[in-house]
Amino acid sequence: MKFAVLFSFILLVTLHIDFGLNKETPRKQRSKMYYQRLRKHSSPNHRSNRQIGVQQTTTVTAAARFPIVNFGYNIEEKFESFSSFLGEQSNYNVLPGKKGHCLVKGMMMYNKAVWSPEPCLTCLCSNGRVLCDETMCHPQTCSKTFIPEGECCPVCSDTEQRELTSLLYKQPLPTQVDMDQELRKKAFQCEEEKKEEFKEDSMEQKTKSSGPQDQRKLDNEEEKREEEQEQSAQEEEMQAYQHLNEGREDEEDEEGDEDEEDTVRDGLRIPSQFPKPAPPRDTPPLPHRCSLSYKTISCIKVELTEIPPIKAPEITSLELVGNSITSIPNEAFNGLPDLERLDLSENNITSSNIGPKAFKLLKKLMYLNIDGNNLIQIPSELPSTLEELKVNENNLQAISEKSLADLSQLVTLELEGNNLSETNVNPLAFKPLKNLLYLRLGKNKFRIIPQSLPASIEELYLENNQIEEITEICFNHTKMINVIVLCYNKIEENRIAPLAWINHENLESIDLSYNKLYHVPSYLPKSLLHLVLIGNQIERIPGYVFAHMKPGLEYLYLSFNKLVDNGVDPVSFYGAYHSLRELFLDHNDFKFIPAGIQEMKALHFLRLNNNKIRNILPEQICKAEEDGDSTLEHLHLENNYIKTREISPYAFSCIRSYSSIVLKPQNVK
Repeated sequence: MKFAVLFSFILLVTLHIDFGLNKETPRKQRSKMYYQRLRKHSSPNHRSNRQIGVQQTTTVTAAARFPIVNFGYNIEEKFESFSSFLGEQSNYNVLPGKKGHCLVKGMMMYNKAVWSPEPCLTCLCSNGRVLCDETMCHPQTCSKTFIPEGECCPVCSDTEQRELTSLLYKQPLPTQVDMDQELRKKAFQCEEEKKEEFKEDSMEQKTKSSGPQDQRKLDNEEEKREEEQEQSAQEEEMQAYQHLNEGREDEEDEEGDEDEEDTVRDGLRIPSQFPKPAPPRDTPPLPHRCSLSYKTISCIKVELTEIPPIKAPEITSLELVGNSITSIPNEAFNGLPDLERLDLSENNITSSNIGPKAFKLLKKLMYLNIDGNNLIQIPSELPSTLEELKVNENNLQAISEKSLADLSQLVTLELEGNNLSETNVNPLAFKPLKNLLYLRLGKNKFRIIPQSLPASIEELYLENNQIEEITEICFNHTKMINVIVLCYNKIEENRIAPLAWINHENLESIDLSYNKLYHVPSYLPKSLLHLVLIGNQIERIPGYVFAHMKPGLEYLYLSFNKLVDNGVDPVSFYGAYHSLRELFLDHNDFKFIPAGIQEMKALHFLRLNNNKIRNILPEQICKAEEDGDSTLEHLHLENNYIKTREISPYAFSCIRSYSSIVLKPQNVK
């Protein structure tokens, strides 16, 4: 009995401790949600593609310089790493989760966002919950079907589709006369059946009658009744036939005065009740090699040279990606009044060949993609219903005050890879965008942060520009900003104003990778959770640089810098000891384990690979008396000068699994 009570007490204490360790504040739960937006830079054809995800762990060679660094942190706390390629540049950036948004396979979706993770699946983000609905395909009557690339439902092959269409037009529907004749036949059959029943009843009565005279009377009466019924049936049939002929003549007269109306179904002309022998010549069928799925017409890389004249009011999405279209006339989309999504990326469209009213009739358009064309200005008179506009990888030369004037509903604006700068972008250009949350201006020629950014903005991407400083007034009106990406610029730590962003309460992620920093910047935002400083020339982490942050920095990436042993001391990480979850110090010049590592109570992932470390002393990483409380799960020490046989057996006693310690290969000197 005592043993059972003791066992129950120990089990209760164990469960209580585990619950306490795993309990996290909502802010920390949110800070786990990071994702990568990887862009294919190899050619403009891949400009609009987004590869979302993280790379698996690989060994990084000591000779690698300025690699592509792709790593993230997922909800399950499984560590992800980075891979390196010689001569490539990093395109790493981050995005923490926000209230109401959904994290799907590492990708952050806005509240009410709709996307299709698979061809037959449509999902909705509803206040942090992901709701998905599977598409049901209509059965096909043709013998040979195929599923177009990126589509969900099977369609008929080109030959089968043409045969079905021709049959649809050629096969006559039954006329009213034919149907009435069929009804008369059925009525005549019913009359015959009634006569047979009447005869049977009469025969029974005859057999029951007493004499031959009565039998003769009954026979005569029955013959008379049959003759009368036949005469009346013939008269009724003649009257009905005359009436039908008169009605038919009236209908033919009316048809001569008015044209028959056709109904558009899925981009094809389907005849009405009284079809013509051939389809109308004015409205051609679906363009060659294009596919149709539900309410979407896809003409991707089918060598179109102009926008096809499609008349289909039910179509809501049109994809014309990767063709040779050069112009958009005013009447281009007159037959698609309900269009909501339009993708014209990777064509040869020029600004001079876009009609001034080309998009004016699209009163329901919400998504417009014109990436990878030859535009020098944003098209005029865009619909005020637009929520997402992409004009990346063009040749934009200016943005005037009126370029975006009517787009108050715009949420996402992407203008990367153009020739924009503070000299040709009007200071009031972005002011009308009252609902803008997401702005991409990377790969342009800005030397300063653009002025008059909307107060609503939450994410700002300015990578690959020529920005040299961050002034005190840059983010004065953007109190909601959450992510700032400034990698691949020319920023120095003494060119960051002390009051530039220190008092921002929502700013959680800053990427200053590949700039000209020699120290970790001071006056960082109090709310900062994620700091990326990869590929600078940082030699020192000043003391107490993280001390003012609340609740504290959680992710710090200092890979590919020039950190040395005397550049880090115990107070360098002061303020982050109880919050830091990931610390990347790989590809630096450390000869010893940096001071303060053993004090980090929340650390999950530590990278010290590709340094000059020769030995690991006890209690440099683990404290013996606190082994049970350690959260460290993954440790990388490969490509140093460590003699693994000389490592103390207690050096890694706090790490839960030895399989998560990477020690090989080591350098020999």
